[in-house]
Amino acid sequence: MPRGAAVTAPVHPVRPSRLDRAVGAVLGSAAGDALGAPYEFGPPGQLSARGAEMRGGGGWDPGEATDDTQMAVLVGESLLDHGGLELPDVFGRFQQWAAGQPKDIGLQTEDVLTNGQPWDLAAAVHFQTNARAAGNGSLMRAATSAVYFAAAGREATMDAARRIAALTHGDRAAWEGTAILHELVRVAMDGADPLAALPAALDAVRPDHRERYGRVLDPAWHPGLATEFNGAVWPCLGSAVWALRTTTGFAEAVRAAVDLGGDTDTVAAVTGTLAGARYGQDAVPAHWTATLHVPLPGFGERVLDADDLRALAQRLAAAGSR
Repeated sequence: MPRGAAVTAPVHPVRPSRLDRAVGAVLGSAAGDALGAPYEFGPPGQLSARGAEMRGGGGWDPGEATDDTQMAVLVGESLLDHGGLELPDVFGRFQQWAAGQPKDIGLQTEDVLTNGQPWDLAAAVHFQTNARAAGNGSLMRAATSAVYFAAAGREATMDAARRIAALTHGDRAAWEGTAILHELVRVAMDGADPLAALPAALDAVRPDHRERYGRVLDPAWHPGLATEFNGAVWPCLGSAVWALRTTTGFAEAVRAAVDLGGDTDTVAAVTGTLAGARYGQDAVPAHWTATLHVPLPGFGERVLDADDLRALAQRLAAAGSR
């Protein structure tokens, strides 16, 4: 080094705080949802081919979040209003939302919420009648509850995930997938690597579901190996973990999820939950959150924006830690 040359200290990236990761999970999920919505049920590669981010399409306004985020908000607000999990209240909010005629609602979820059965029987009755209830609808809405229960530890957060999933999904596969997602968010919020936590999370899965989840969460698995459409719980979670594993940043992971095609909003929402918890809120691109908004059908004219989601996440993290 020449004499007199300035010495520049190396710049080390600031590690996101626990609160930053909590906000990242909720905001990231909503951003992924809105980014993927216009490409839902389309072929792979459409986001890269069109290069259109948060510009709307497919019936969605620019930055508009879907039922994924709408239901997540309802879960989060119920947890805050009741100081914990009050399952009949969550189910009632879901019913009020469904009655508000949302733009999009899963066929299974709609049937469960409108079949006239009480909250603790509706999903089971649907499953007994249809014998199919392993959709990804309980994964898509899990960001808020994962943040709230993260401080409670592995067993408690996974149990809460199962109970919330069971409101609309009678198949235990959906319960276990949502439990895994809760646990990975918990680990990421603690500042650890959620991918390294997969073996321990799988050990906590019910034995009769462990093998199937082990397959889609294995480092050698990729979405091309999926045996079901990614609207099912297994390939949806597997694809989100794959996107996190094969990329190095939030936006890259979520774009990779959307480019898989199929159920793009939900796969991207789950990826956004994981990537947001890993990289923190500052990693969510500002031009994605600028137009981000969440209408709440059935609840008057309420529309949440990115700042509302940040505030919700902060309240959930603070309440859960107490």
